[in-house]
Amino acid sequence: MSSTDRPALWRRLFAEYLGSLLLATVVIGSGMAAQNLSPNALGLELLENAAVTGLGLYVLILVFMPVSGAHFNPVVSLVDAAFGHVSWRDASRYVVVQVVGCASGAVLANLMFSQSTISISTHHRATGAHLIGEVVATAGLILVIFALARSGRGRFAPAAVGSYIGAAYFFTSSTSFANPAITIGRMFSNSFAGIAPSSAPGFIAAQIVGAALGYVAVTALYPSIRTNDIGVPEQ
Repeated sequence: MSSTDRPALWRRLFAEYLGSLLLATVVIGSGMAAQNLSPNALGLELLENAAVTGLGLYVLILVFMPVSGAHFNPVVSLVDAAFGHVSWRDASRYVVVQVVGCASGAVLANLMFSQSTISISTHHRATGAHLIGEVVATAGLILVIFALARSGRGRFAPAAVGSYIGAAYFFTSSTSFANPAITIGRMFSNSFAGIAPSSAPGFIAAQIVGAALGYVAVTALYPSIRTNDIGVPEQ
């Protein structure tokens, strides 16, 4: 999509805000519901949280992708800027509304489940193993998104991203936050899906490292690939 074909900036920012709000609501709300429905069954709680998050991501990306690209994630916006698909100025604006949106989504989830409007999480996560997990989760997410985009298969992104994040809940030790905005949002909910403020900086740093590694992998694998109209690389 050329710059002249893009929706107005305010529409893109509103889409990123609303999508981020709903994403945080899905992640945190499903965590609360899992706790209520399956108390003291951590594996089942995580399965319910992962399944709902994956499905929710699929729907949210379908809805908002034509407007803003459905980033909902600062590292995705920054990598998109690094590839030249969005300006650095617009990417920085995306980051702001994504963070505000995820914080708003945490508040909404708290209210829906009769919790305090803001309840700071006490769920400490930032061990070395968790941080490695976040690097892996974020690098994989960047690879999935931009491998599809650069090979003309962007139409598969909603299903692929939802499936990847749902799976990464289980194959990474960190349960795959892979998103600085959602990491900040989760601080405001003392629930199954929360993260203590003291753990958030380590997670965000690991996500930035993962995004950089993902960028390197994408540029190595897909330096400049032309595609035909059905997304198959041309020979």
